Amino acid sequence: MKNVINSKLTLLFGLLLALGANVALALTLDEAKAQGLVGEKVDGYVAAVTASPNAEVQQLVSTTNNGRRDVYADLAKKNGITVEQVGIVSAEKLRANAKRGEFVQQTSGQWQQKP
Repeated sequence: MKNVINSKLTLLFGLLLALGANVALALTLDEAKAQGLVGEKVDGYVAAVTASPNAEVQQLVSTTNNGRRDVYADLAKKNGITVEQVGIVSAEKLRANAKRGEFVQQTSGQWQQKP
């Protein structure tokens, strides 16, 4: 089952990245990650790395996660699994593909910059 999800996630990986690059926002997901403002969580969603993110970062996180949630729900329905399961598999891919210096959440909940 994990292989089926992985193959479908590979096809939708570009869509997930595009969802984070909302043209209505001045800050893209890639820029926010590069600046250390946003990181990939272990559940397949993004979060602000700082304790007090500005409104633009909060909006970017919300927009990105809403888009991902829609994609995950579609995949979950097609594969007869939970949205949470899709998110976890997605998180593995997203965290593995994070660029050097970007923040990824560890299973302990702590943020770590990818070496």
